[in-house]
Formats: sequence, structure tokens, C-alpha cells
Amino acid sequence: MTNDWHELTDLTADRRFLVTKVRLDSGVSIKGEFELPPLARLRYEDQVFASEFVRSHGSIKDMEKAFGISYPTVKNRLNRIIEQLQLVEVASSPAPDDALDLLERGEISADEAAERLRR
Repeated sequence: MTNDWHELTDLTADRRFLVTKVRLDSGVSIKGEFELPPLARLRYEDQVFASEFVRSHGSIKDMEKAFGISYPTVKNRLNRIIEQLQLVEVASSPAPDDALDLLERGEISADEAAERLRR
């Protein structure tokens, strides 16, 4: 199956495409229009590169060894992949200390601080 995906990403040549049917191994088919998740939109080689980056826990040194490329090449390739991914902004929750600081300064009530600490 890996080769099939590789061939599909080569055929599409970085053009966007829409999946209109999904068939599960059990034989159930689902028809509709499905957008691919961002990682699946990458070229196959970039998917392999991103997967290895995750497997190596983000170690650029390990990436240099695995692909036989230099530090700047790893960074450039990662930057190119990041540009393609249209990453989603992740809102960070305030640290528990933030709630206590706000409470201490009188900016929030005790109930609000307790609610923030429960989150």
C-alpha cells in the first residue's frame, strides 16, 4: 500500500485533489467529498521526512545522520514542509501560576481562579 500512496502523490504532482470514496478493509464504502489532512497533502518524500523527524524526537543531528545531509539542509527542508502544512494555532491554557497571580492582583475572583485551576 505504501507504494500506491507514493505513486498517487507523484501523479498529483503537488496539485490538490479531493477524495470522493473511502473503502474500509471490511468492505464498507463511504462516498462523499473528503479533504485530506495536512500531512497527507505533502509529497511522499516530505511525509517520510516529517515521520522520521517525529521518530527522532526532533533531533536535527539524527536527521543529518539518517538522510546524510547537512544541518542547513535539514532546517531548509523542515521550513519548506512547515510552509506547506498551514499549521493550526493552538491556544495555550494559562499556567496554574497565572491564575494565582491574577487572583493575588485582584484581577479575577476566587471562583474564577478555582475554575482556571480545574482546567
